[in-house]
Amino acid sequence: MQRSTRHAGGGVVHSYGPHMSTSASPTLTKAQMWLIEIALAVGGFGIGTGEFATMGLMPGIAEGLGVSEPQVGHVISSYALGVVVGAPLLAVFGASLFRRHLLIGLMGFYTLANIASALAPSYESLLAFRFIAGLPHGTYFGVAALVVASLAPPSDRGKAVSRVMIGLTLAVLIGNPLATWLGQSISWRYAFVLVAAVSFLTVILIVIYLPLDRNQPRNRPVAELKAFHRPQVWLALMIGATGFAGVFCVFSYLAPTLLYVTEVEKGWIPIAMATFGAGGFLGNILGGWLFDKFQFKAVGGALLWSLAVYLVFPLATGELWSILMMTFLVGTVAAVSPPLQTHLMDVAVGAQTLAAASHHAAFNTANAIGPMLGGLAISAGLGWSSTGYVGATTAVAGLVFFALAWRMERRNPRPASA
Repeated sequence: MQRSTRHAGGGVVHSYGPHMSTSASPTLTKAQMWLIEIALAVGGFGIGTGEFATMGLMPGIAEGLGVSEPQVGHVISSYALGVVVGAPLLAVFGASLFRRHLLIGLMGFYTLANIASALAPSYESLLAFRFIAGLPHGTYFGVAALVVASLAPPSDRGKAVSRVMIGLTLAVLIGNPLATWLGQSISWRYAFVLVAAVSFLTVILIVIYLPLDRNQPRNRPVAELKAFHRPQVWLALMIGATGFAGVFCVFSYLAPTLLYVTEVEKGWIPIAMATFGAGGFLGNILGGWLFDKFQFKAVGGALLWSLAVYLVFPLATGELWSILMMTFLVGTVAAVSPPLQTHLMDVAVGAQTLAAASHHAAFNTANAIGPMLGGLAISAGLGWSSTGYVGATTAVAGLVFFALAWRMERRNPRPASA
């Protein structure tokens, strides 16, 4: 059951059932809530740029460190592995902290890790530093989503989460092309300097705009782990880990596909990255709207859409106009994320910090699986365009897990307050 209390300052405090207890949240005006969302979205922009920069810089890193482009793909997977390892660990041990303090610590750590990445003297050290940089990624997004979801009314939770995630899609639209341009114009190392600067800015914004809520409910690590046993939680994570792998598969090898299949000048790579980001921006907004309207069914619809897009992508790589169009459509598959994130917080009663962070661990499992499977297909001689068919295969796997989760939802419906 949701209750709303309006205070003299114009702020509204919402409290929900067992899933989102925010009755003791600080009173905030709409303007203050927007500033909090912007501050957290800036952090998403920094993390997203850091995550995706390696993909656009693949040729430059390979040349600079004297390795092959598929080897640079392992750098992407190393970061993703850091997310998978760090998200549950930091979420469990951070559950007892105030969310404001945890977010500041996570972004401070991310700042330092990207400075180290910029200074990496060798391929092996870059692998290690990207793994370390990945550790706070999932927990930051998970806690940020919890913060805004706890401040929004039930009918707007999906849109509130998607507004924070806009930072991630803007990273692909603006941050990644900027990082790619820096890498091509100066050095790939400056891309990680840019990420460190944005991350430090986020620390400052959180300190200024996110108030400390001393009445915020906090969990003991053991309590989070005990509550993290529900099949619905694990099925939601498996949907993310498999169903989103195709995005990372196609996007990771987009730069070499443009160079070697479409045969365009490298100056088109940042434009293609921005095109992907524009699609992601649209998909992210649609995803939040779809969840508020259709709830969990929105995830299945987005997965079906992704399957169609992946199957068409290989047919469009021969011409510049067609690959740009399909790159935009691949970006719209971001519509999977906001509804899946919000659904996961709903089913993870008592373990919301761990579940919300693990959502991003699942997506970065996809980030590890996608480039790995794409690299295997390319190395097997199937060509750069085969990444689309690999993506279609992973989308089918995601649909299988969605069907299992949907069947469980129908058999064991959650209370209306959820």
